[in-house]
Amino acid sequence: MLRAELPDVLVVLNDSPDRGASATRNAGAATVTTSLTAFLDDDETAAADWIDRLITPFADPAVAGTGGCYRPRWLAGKPPWFPDEFAWAVGGSYTGMPTQTSPVRNVWSGNMAVRTKAFQGIGGFRSGFGKLAGRSRPEDTDLCIRLGTATGKQWMYVPDAVIDHEVPGDRSTFRFFVGRSFAEGRGKIEMKRQLAGKDTLDAEGDYLRRTIPQGLINHVRSGHFSRAAALFIGVVAAAIGAAVGLAVDSVAATPPVPAGDQAGSRITEESAA
Repeated sequence: MLRAELPDVLVVLNDSPDRGASATRNAGAATVTTSLTAFLDDDETAAADWIDRLITPFADPAVAGTGGCYRPRWLAGKPPWFPDEFAWAVGGSYTGMPTQTSPVRNVWSGNMAVRTKAFQGIGGFRSGFGKLAGRSRPEDTDLCIRLGTATGKQWMYVPDAVIDHEVPGDRSTFRFFVGRSFAEGRGKIEMKRQLAGKDTLDAEGDYLRRTIPQGLINHVRSGHFSRAAALFIGVVAAAIGAAVGLAVDSVAATPPVPAGDQAGSRITEESAA
């Protein structure tokens, strides 16, 4: 169907056994022959100068990749309680991000460009890790950290490279907000496990130390108490998600005790008694 509707566009099918956005993006990127590969999702609309601005930083050979600004387009209207510090929960650039082109740890995959050889050299996105089967894990952050480590180059955030990202009505609810916050906390712990030995959560620590306290102060001072409350609840939900992730890690890391050892332990304890 797509090939018939878009005859001037190369349509690539994901024929791998892995499902989800990560494997599908990899399938498309595998066909790229240009020096740069750019990613744009199907629920986004790019500004006319988007690609020009997104690739400008590549004039510097020390740049591995770039990412641009997400403007949420609320299809059912933005809820009055929603705090912009949590715009990432609906795929938006959040309050506290750089306002001019700046180095960052990671960007988001729906508005991103990368050096093709470097991307293909690390195997692209981690297949099976990301938005899949009801789980939401930060495959883009994982990619950025791995690529930065492998190349020794940096990522740049380009706020002038703008896309409008649709936010459907079912993502405008408080329930979705809490669930997405929980998933982010858990997903970051899972990512940390995948990237064992690397500093992975420094950006989150800075966000919690600076952006969140300042946001709470600003919302309370301006009388937006519902936004302050949502901000607090979002942090708590993410913390609970992280705790669940840590608990799962702890269980997975504990080797099972052989049945014979369990019996021996009981005999020893009974003898001692």
